[in-house]
Amino acid sequence: MSDLKQARMLLLVAQRDLRALRGMIDASVFADEVFGFHAQQSAEKALKAWLATLGDVYPQTHDLGVLLQRLENYECEVTEFWELLELNPFAVQMRYDLIETDDLKVNRDDLLKRIELLENTVKSVIDSQPENSSILSKPT
Repeated sequence: MSDLKQARMLLLVAQRDLRALRGMIDASVFADEVFGFHAQQSAEKALKAWLATLGDVYPQTHDLGVLLQRLENYECEVTEFWELLELNPFAVQMRYDLIETDDLKVNRDDLLKRIELLENTVKSVIDSQPENSSILSKPT
């Protein structure tokens, strides 16, 4: 699969998670850890889509910090996305542990806006690429 095709596929899955998040805005219906999990998944897939667009073989990680650092290594502007690290405790490996939900309150409206911004940024990067290509600058 080409880098660009993989990037589009990952972004599509991230967008599905974002649509699910919009349906989970009511905290009385969906617990923060459920919302947080889907928010983390959406951000993770969007970041991996961005990396795939760059031709990067991204690591099998759920740590958003690792993915953001890789993007910075390519000199991508990700400053505004570092706040998404607050989602790391909701990653898939944490779903099987007891999460202290008192410490992990989320602002759903704010998170939706930040994830929408991330996905729109990634979509712009993908859409700016000619077919069968990737940005070929290797990380520094």
